[in-house]
Amino acid sequence: MSLYLPPETRWCEVFSEVPESLRLHEARSGWIDANKPGQSVPSFLEGPVFDSAHNLYLTDIPHGRILRVTPSGEWSMVSRYDGWPNGMKFGPDGRLWIAEYRHGILALDPAGGQPEPVITHVGSESFKGVNDLFFDSRGRLYFTDQGQTGLQDPTGRVYRADIETGRLECLLSNGISPNGLVCDLEETALFVAMTRGNGVWRLPLKDDGPAGKVGMFVQLAGGISGADGLALDEAGNLYVCDAGNGCVWVFDRYGEPLWRLRTPTQGRTVTNLAFGGKNRKTLFMTESATGTVLNVEMEVAGKPLRFGLDDPFES
Repeated sequence: MSLYLPPETRWCEVFSEVPESLRLHEARSGWIDANKPGQSVPSFLEGPVFDSAHNLYLTDIPHGRILRVTPSGEWSMVSRYDGWPNGMKFGPDGRLWIAEYRHGILALDPAGGQPEPVITHVGSESFKGVNDLFFDSRGRLYFTDQGQTGLQDPTGRVYRADIETGRLECLLSNGISPNGLVCDLEETALFVAMTRGNGVWRLPLKDDGPAGKVGMFVQLAGGISGADGLALDEAGNLYVCDAGNGCVWVFDRYGEPLWRLRTPTQGRTVTNLAFGGKNRKTLFMTESATGTVLNVEMEVAGKPLRFGLDDPFES
């Protein structure tokens, strides 16, 4: 980004925080032991997505919880199970589809209960550790299989699944910790955040087969983590969570930086994001370290999702 003028900074606000009644200060889990050893992790928010009534759903990775926040900021627990849920979107059946690190792709009734398996393996081989997911306008599912990949092991994978036929394709198998993902406006390319590579790759899409001519769309700088969740607005601008620097970077469709959206909290772990509000111009972000949901008003509305808030494909 040193090739460009510094982007303008815009400060976010706190929308809501995990209430004390839902903070699990003493709870332990394998995720905490592996990722935050010796620390108290009362929550670690991810996977924000809105339903048509503007309720916000979130995952809590280490404690296997799905949480709901009403438009007025009231919190409740929808589900708790034995797993580590990460990215989440509404699917074609009206359920919450979850990128689940331990179990693959799951689906949950937003009214509650236990999530059910949808895609648990590929050719009888377990996934490395599914991280995030996204539906295109044709209802096809894209998801990342991150696991513990990184510069030392560039074998992260990106998949596309045709829900109607059950066909599962591997689009990429040399990812450096693939994480958040979203299609461009025309759905001719897929953006994928590569966390340990601290950048965003662009994958030209074909109807069949693996991606070709994959390139680096933007390269971030500094930080101890890297690019995480992604979102797109109606102008084609790409929003990139920087999970180590407490901000979201906004790039135009040519990769030039427009904005730096900064957290007002002491936490620096901005992990994922979703557009909400009645006109989809309010951007909501999870600051996972402090259990906080941030928001900021933008001039351009977020690109409508295939399912969920303001679904343009509803009959």
